[in-house]
Amino acid sequence: MPELRRMLRAAMATLRTCVFPCAGFGTRFFPATKVIPKEMLPLVDKPILQYGIEEARDSGLDKLIIVTSKGKDTILDHFDRTAELERSLRERGKNDLLGEVDAVSSMVDLISVRQKEALGLGHAVLTAKDAVGNEPFGVILPDDVILADEPCMKQMRRVFEETGRPVVALMEVAAAETSRYGVVAGKMDGDRRFKVSDMVEKPKSNPPSHYAIIGRYILPPEIFPLLEKTQKGAGGEIQLTDALRELVKSGDFYGYVFEGKRYDAGEKLGYLKATVDYALKHPTLGGAFHAYLQGLMDDGKTAGAPRPVDRRAGDRRRV
Repeated sequence: MPELRRMLRAAMATLRTCVFPCAGFGTRFFPATKVIPKEMLPLVDKPILQYGIEEARDSGLDKLIIVTSKGKDTILDHFDRTAELERSLRERGKNDLLGEVDAVSSMVDLISVRQKEALGLGHAVLTAKDAVGNEPFGVILPDDVILADEPCMKQMRRVFEETGRPVVALMEVAAAETSRYGVVAGKMDGDRRFKVSDMVEKPKSNPPSHYAIIGRYILPPEIFPLLEKTQKGAGGEIQLTDALRELVKSGDFYGYVFEGKRYDAGEKLGYLKATVDYALKHPTLGGAFHAYLQGLMDDGKTAGAPRPVDRRAGDRRRV
């Protein structure tokens, strides 16, 4: 038992790395993402990716690896210093804005690796192999934005520290929605901890549970040899889920039903929902935005129906 605890402590000490797959085309958000990376779309006053970066940082992960593709240099530029902008703000006495710019550029140092072919999430994670090295690491999918009092990755980290084994984030979904996710099989092993025995990618019928995997993972370096052997699966891509199924066979594997609310900010409706909820919680905008939404609802109740479209405005646009 003392030896096991020593090994677990050693594993915990090395959990400082997080991988952010950011190489996708963002086709669900076309045409907005034709030129702008979807990870850089603003969610209130920060790009989507920054929420994931802050989650990793606040969960004790400080070695952050961005997997990018051609045309996504603005991701790295956002977290870099901008000497000309900073000098201009300083000369104009815009110290509040200067502080915000400085906070972003000094937030983290990023390692960038490039995925040269769009071969799926599993391939994106494999691309980070050399940068990760021989240590456990987290994976955060920036599209999955999670609003929580405690960062989701930090919640998962506790399970990793207790077990020394892989952990995925789980969310309970309705039966009709299980075909949209990877779904785990197994049983609950505590209050929110789930002992995983298998997983199925987007089951068309008879899902093994109502617990879906969402975009947070803590994985051992042993996942890389499995990914190297993984053949192309659904969509002609190398699926991370296929390698995870092999990892389940090698020992205990856990899920954690996180506390918080998840948004799929990589698609339009999920992005809009996230924008509303994050705006309502914004320290300076929340009150005024709530009043605005309340006014819209009150207008609708008074009129008994949605307000009609201003035809004249439409006519003016067509002139």
